[in-house]
Amino acid sequence: MTLPRSVNRWAVPAFVMLYCVLGHLHRQYINYLGWDLDFTGSQMVITQKLHMMAFNLYDSQSDSRASKKCKNYSLQSLPNILEFLGYTFCFTSVLSGPSFEFTTYKAACEGTHIYGKDGKPLGAIPSNLWPTVRPLLVSLLNLVIFVVVGGAFPLLDTTDPQKNVPVVLTEQFLANPWPYRYMYQWMGLIAVRQKYYFAWMNAEGAHNIWYAGFDGFDEQGKAKGWETASNMDMIAFETAPNIQTLSKEWNKKTSLWLTKYVYIRTNGSLIAVYGTSAFWHGFYPGYYMFFLSVPLLTFCERVARKKISPYFPKEKWTFPYGIASILTTSFFVEYMVIPFVMLGFDRSWAAYKSHYFMGHIIPTIFFFVVSMLPTPKPKDGETKKTK
Repeated sequence: MTLPRSVNRWAVPAFVMLYCVLGHLHRQYINYLGWDLDFTGSQMVITQKLHMMAFNLYDSQSDSRASKKCKNYSLQSLPNILEFLGYTFCFTSVLSGPSFEFTTYKAACEGTHIYGKDGKPLGAIPSNLWPTVRPLLVSLLNLVIFVVVGGAFPLLDTTDPQKNVPVVLTEQFLANPWPYRYMYQWMGLIAVRQKYYFAWMNAEGAHNIWYAGFDGFDEQGKAKGWETASNMDMIAFETAPNIQTLSKEWNKKTSLWLTKYVYIRTNGSLIAVYGTSAFWHGFYPGYYMFFLSVPLLTFCERVARKKISPYFPKEKWTFPYGIASILTTSFFVEYMVIPFVMLGFDRSWAAYKSHYFMGHIIPTIFFFVVSMLPTPKPKDGETKKTK
């Protein structure tokens, strides 16, 4: 952090990412296909924080377009050692996130997002009771779903998930009809997500209890809300009508990190974004099979928005197009994401093969067929708006 800021903005992210990468490689070497918790989870959070801080320092001296967009988070000087360690190892976020800016952390510690320089509240301070208790109650529900549903629909062999063949790849399971196998996997993946929901909801409540998750007040003195520590909108994610919405609602603070400190810093390079995200997650082949497959759904989504969507209402819950979009997105994403659980290449390939690669074949056919359809002309009202 003491290097020149123009060098620091790339040197620090490179160093912390390299350290994180080495941690992942070490984990895979000593505990291949294992799910034991170790330091790499916390290291992923610290990687984000130090990456952001390096650019925060640079932004205070830069007039670039990207820096101007993040000017509110810029730092004029390097935090002292106590502030630095407090931010880096903040107990409410170091285990599972979410990662937030140093300015947000400092404002929460000093109370400047609640009180003015005269010591008086900037507005009517809302109670933090419900914002703290609600995530706790939701996390307990997530825990129950994980135990009950996960126990009923295990994807891996619970006796030895590392060495034994995954449940969904055993000969006995593959003898079942395909609809049963796919619905079983669908339920199993819903259960797997609950452990992430549990961690993020607990972290949200832990932040809110000391107002670190409070957004502050607007110019009229009205409370903005409690989104600062919110890392997941479960309902919006589970009912996402497209990949774009789904991506934004999953691990929201990581999405913001990639947007503000990778995407706009590389002139909108998706390769840089996907590459950073992939390395940040680790090196299991399953991760890369997922990241390389998802763009296919994105391409289909784009061509459908251009060729088909104009014929239907844009509201999410409309029938039949809105409901069909939600079900289709969920159906194909549940297929694409299974390598994230299988991890290894052989297991991931076998999982895709067990579904006849339909999650790749159908979207490919859809893309080429729909691409040949005529593009509908914009309506009069839409034409006027574009002019």
